[in-house]
Amino acid sequence: ALLVVDMQVDFITGSLAVPDGPSVVDPVNDIVKLPFHSRYASKDWHPAGHISFASSHPGKELFGSTTIYPPEHLVKANGQDVSLIGERGLEQVLWPDHCIQGTHGGQLIDPLSEDQFDAIILKGTDPGVECYSAFQDPWGLLTTKLEELLREQGVTDLYVVGVAGDYCVKETAINATKFNAWNTWVVKEGVRSVSSEGKEWETMKAAGVGVVDTVSELKAKLGVLV
Repeated sequence: ALLVVDMQVDFITGSLAVPDGPSVVDPVNDIVKLPFHSRYASKDWHPAGHISFASSHPGKELFGSTTIYPPEHLVKANGQDVSLIGERGLEQVLWPDHCIQGTHGGQLIDPLSEDQFDAIILKGTDPGVECYSAFQDPWGLLTTKLEELLREQGVTDLYVVGVAGDYCVKETAINATKFNAWNTWVVKEGVRSVSSEGKEWETMKAAGVGVVDTVSELKAKLGVLV
């Protein structure tokens, strides 16, 4: 199966564009056309006023940080201990407003379109919860349908591409390994990152994620004649 992570207008050419973002569109588009059994795309799909937006934190700087905590109503709904909320804080980078529900910036970047995919996985839909992974938020309070879909399809190998390599791609790929249900691969040519340091690749490898360097290498792996 193929998972295309957050190939949305705001991340490629818009308010939170990754460096060199447009250059990843063609490789990803080529990869989508390869003979996968199933194809999924994730989208950041934030309500206005989302907790990850700097604009939601008056007095805080853009690209600064703050500490966020799991929302009490979700902790209760999951049967978890509300008294421990204060111990579950996470550092949150404060981003420009991006991928707001129903806006152009939230759409898949042309020429990708939703009808190329078997399902669209929406994440970050709760105003109080950040969600880099296409599987679930870091507190495990909100789970998408992705794991269920992959299990239903009997997926043995999951290939991940998209943006940003050091945030949503990394968290999704590492999350994917934890199910011990399929092999997880990230295709480097189909990924762009916010930082140029490249630390995410070592982090992913250490977590058991396989790295395929090029689209050509991917084709060979899938048995496609180049």
